[in-house]
Amino acid sequence: MSLKQKIVKKQKDEEQDILLKPRKDRRLLSEVPDKEGIRTTIDRRGKKVLEDYEDDPNFFIKSKKAGIRYVMQTEVKVVCRSGKVRSSFTVRSLDVSTTGILLELKDEEQLNIISKADSVKLKFEVLPGAMPEGYEMKVNISSKKVRNSVTPEGKILCGMEFIESLSQYSNRKKDRYILVGSSLLLLFISAFIILMRAESIIYFKFNKWMYLYSIIAAVFLLSRYLFGVLYKPLPMDVNYTPGVTIIIPCFNEEEWIENTILSCINQDYPVDKLEVIVVDDRSNDNSVEQIKKTIDRLNKEAERFDTQNRVKYFVQEENLGKRDALCRGVLEAKHDLVVFVDSDSFLDPFAIRNLVQPFKDPKMGGVSGRTDVANTYTNALTKMQSVRYYIAFRIMKAAEAYFDAVTCLSGPLSCYRKQIVIDNMEEWLNQRFLRQKATFGDDRAMTNFVLKGYRTSYQDTAICATIVPNKYKVFLKQQMRWKRSWLRESIIAGKFMWKKEPFMAAFFYMGVFVPIAAPVIVTYNLLYVPIVHRIFPTTFLVGLLMMALMMSFAQMFFRRSTTWIFGMFFCIYYEAILLWQMPIAWVTFWKSTWGTRMTPSDIEAERKKQQRRISNILGKKGENAYEN
Repeated sequence: MSLKQKIVKKQKDEEQDILLKPRKDRRLLSEVPDKEGIRTTIDRRGKKVLEDYEDDPNFFIKSKKAGIRYVMQTEVKVVCRSGKVRSSFTVRSLDVSTTGILLELKDEEQLNIISKADSVKLKFEVLPGAMPEGYEMKVNISSKKVRNSVTPEGKILCGMEFIESLSQYSNRKKDRYILVGSSLLLLFISAFIILMRAESIIYFKFNKWMYLYSIIAAVFLLSRYLFGVLYKPLPMDVNYTPGVTIIIPCFNEEEWIENTILSCINQDYPVDKLEVIVVDDRSNDNSVEQIKKTIDRLNKEAERFDTQNRVKYFVQEENLGKRDALCRGVLEAKHDLVVFVDSDSFLDPFAIRNLVQPFKDPKMGGVSGRTDVANTYTNALTKMQSVRYYIAFRIMKAAEAYFDAVTCLSGPLSCYRKQIVIDNMEEWLNQRFLRQKATFGDDRAMTNFVLKGYRTSYQDTAICATIVPNKYKVFLKQQMRWKRSWLRESIIAGKFMWKKEPFMAAFFYMGVFVPIAAPVIVTYNLLYVPIVHRIFPTTFLVGLLMMALMMSFAQMFFRRSTTWIFGMFFCIYYEAILLWQMPIAWVTFWKSTWGTRMTPSDIEAERKKQQRRISNILGKKGENAYEN
């Protein structure tokens, strides 16, 4: 292999995302309720945990998830006891679920030892990324053999069932200590921040603006966490299943669109009340071919679930943008609720059941689900984003949902009453800001339309996973686009948010003021004060540390994940890099380019840039000719 080929291979490996690998079910739509009653959606591997949830009306969801097998190849030490005889050997695992593990044995002797043993203990490590976040840990668990088989290649496979589920084991060995520890740390940090802000009040007269900012920032931060902790998602009513149309706008997403479509149609939801519409915005890759291939496969392998009438696709005649694609889907939708799903996002099988629950309230106009990061364990950047996403949804959106006024129904998974979208469609499609057509921030813009006359909420149990950037260059472009749309839509929302519940209105305006003023405050504290007054900014740096620790320990408290430490890293990265995008957004928030994909606006911007380069080159040639 040449050096160039090695470099190309290394680059491809670096770009490869690390995703969860659940074993694929032989049935394409394994989660869809069977109206013919031929099969059940209860997983046999999950049945052993049903007794733990017999008083829970949603036990079938937990039992189903308990049986999901994830590909995990790692060393497993098997310790067998038969009377006083103890035997141990090391084998490899093939997959694991919360209820059991599949082992590949080396020979018949190992199988005989396991079969005859009075007790069997398995020692292994759940590797980060092998199972959902929170399960990564070292395990020493009792188990029993439930089955064995021999593959055509002659490999001996042995299925082991845990005596207690991994969730029970984790709670007994790890989670309760993490819960207590993180709770105490969060209380300590909150008290420390309150004491620091008490100091701001005492010294307020010496620097009113700086101390006013610190007080506002502390009140905003602590209130978000307080109301986020108080928030509870609406419980599921299994009998409430209104008609839903899922709309997937697609542009150059051939890598992920198949998974997105399958996750949307493979929902535990009545067949006659769910349809999926894919609208391709004139992709210039193989997205359309992949969409056709996926739908053809559904029609062949899942015909009895009426996929021919429930899964449709449309291709735009020209590239008009994401909003036009979404509107095309809304106009084609036959149900009263429409769900917008990004083309690189994958729904949990129970996402729609949970997402629709708040619509029992006739004043509810839109609901956002929770978005997790699908490629968390790819690198440090994706781990930081995983913590940031979780806190943004489970704390920030949850706090807004406490007042029924979520300010952004996020693009990866959100649901609206169709009529509200139709009523605001013309204005949404033709939205302009400072004479520039708005081409991104479609989720915040539509949320503003909804908020004017309806309630908006967040349902933490409606979960999807999305692919996030794994390269800093792409990530920074995405963040700049988000800041521009946030600034634009916050200005618009500011015109009517004062009419909302007083606490929510106050928190909204605080939330706008704090990030906009942050670059000025940081510059003052980290540059002006040390240089002019020769004072080291200890208090300010301690405040930043407390903010970072609160984010990390909140992640630890709610998720029990080893990624919690990356909350601190994200806060440091935010203060060092992302914060300084805000001043640029101040003076460029009317721009309509995406930066991460070649939309018409990006193509036009690139054309103008090329023209300027050519003009500069020709100008320089003219000057040289004149001089000669």
